[in-house]
Amino acid sequence: MKYKMRKADCTPFGMQDKLHEECGVFGIYVNEKDVDKISPAHDTHTALFALQHRGQEACGIAVNKNGVIKCHKDLGLVNDVFNQEILDGMPGTMAIGHVRYSTTGLQSRENAQPVCITHCKGNLAIAHNGNLVNAGELRKAIELDGGIFRSSSDTEVLAYTIVRERLKCGSIEDAVLNAMYRVQGAYSLLVMSPRKLIAARDPHGFRPLVLGKLYDSYIFASETCALDALGAEFIRDVEPGEVIIIEDGQMRTMKCDIHCNHTTCVFEYIYFARPDSVIDGASVAYARQEAGRYLYEEDPIEADVVIGVPDSGLTAAIGYSKASGIPYDVGLIKNRYIARTFIQPGQDNRERSVRIKLNALRNNLEGKRVVMVDDSIVRGTTCARLVKILRDAGAKEVHMRVSAPPFLHPCFFGTDVPDRKYLIAYGRTVEEIRDLIGVDSLGYLSLEATNKIAVGARCGFCNGCFSGEYPIEVPDTIEKNIFESGIGENA
Repeated sequence: MKYKMRKADCTPFGMQDKLHEECGVFGIYVNEKDVDKISPAHDTHTALFALQHRGQEACGIAVNKNGVIKCHKDLGLVNDVFNQEILDGMPGTMAIGHVRYSTTGLQSRENAQPVCITHCKGNLAIAHNGNLVNAGELRKAIELDGGIFRSSSDTEVLAYTIVRERLKCGSIEDAVLNAMYRVQGAYSLLVMSPRKLIAARDPHGFRPLVLGKLYDSYIFASETCALDALGAEFIRDVEPGEVIIIEDGQMRTMKCDIHCNHTTCVFEYIYFARPDSVIDGASVAYARQEAGRYLYEEDPIEADVVIGVPDSGLTAAIGYSKASGIPYDVGLIKNRYIARTFIQPGQDNRERSVRIKLNALRNNLEGKRVVMVDDSIVRGTTCARLVKILRDAGAKEVHMRVSAPPFLHPCFFGTDVPDRKYLIAYGRTVEEIRDLIGVDSLGYLSLEATNKIAVGARCGFCNGCFSGEYPIEVPDTIEKNIFESGIGENA
């Protein structure tokens, strides 16, 4: 059953013109045979570098040595938060790590993950990718029962829910399984207890999570690219509704019996995941090339060159070029030394900030009819400035093709889609958007084609941000900082 969006409210979006990435999680359990080959903290650090595209606000690593959990986390990129001295001071035989972009909760150190908790039956650390749609309801119940929260993220709500279940059952894995019947929404999560490493994926499988092996040791990661960075072997995807337990170097599984359709977020294939990852059996790079091919089939145009907007539009642009026979070339050069936290120089000079990040290659554009391919248009401000950059470089015509449908609805499962009033596609025709951003023609990928791009995927897709239809019932509204004002205002 699919549920339709009922209201137009969502997270305030600020001035960004791209959707923010998901969070990324990683975990490793070192087998006794591998203790001289693997350093959990160092290898988790390497894996988080590979997952950095999924979150740039904060990161953290928790390690387990003889049942004692030590955590280091802070705001910033992986390279900002960790150094050799910190990693050398985190020995252990288990570790979990996290890179964060906030979809609920403010950007603060308190909201960084992993979340570590000590309770009467032990201690645990949790790393979570996704968003709970009933987090407000769960938090209210915990607070009314005397619970005290240190953060404003839904991950702490998830952690306390698991702890409450742990107090009523005989093992941490049973607590995780029981909690799955209470929480609703998207969660790919790792739980580290004194003796076990546990991975779980929500019954719909909204967010990716994979199982791998490094030597004889088990690892989990949001994407296969993290396994590749360590030279690890991919075993399989964690199944929706599955709980995997690693204890004493051995793996066993449990399954939640909530039966529902497997609906991975389709935007993982369009934008979020790294192109070299494979999600639920489908190559992300091939999916993006397929998106480019469908773009040409649905909206062909005569042109001299196809270019992509770095980095997310490049692979779809290659697909468009192959399908059309129009040569692909480099049209925009990205300055890779500008951090995503680059401070823009004021409202009147925002075009300068775009030029600092992206510059046109005049030799490949001058006098030519250009097809510019990107993964999405959110607010439209950045692509309008890019069009001006291309025209200033001598492009005779600029035709924009978008490898996703128009964004019309909020996401409740971990993607920071803005309030509709910030979405350029809401309430406007394609022709009106074309005129606003200043292109000669504009084409979006159809919803039908979007659902076909992930060739070989062993899943269906959630496309609610495009269609307004969701796999589960969603609240009327969702606030990014839902827990900042206190229980009285969020009841």
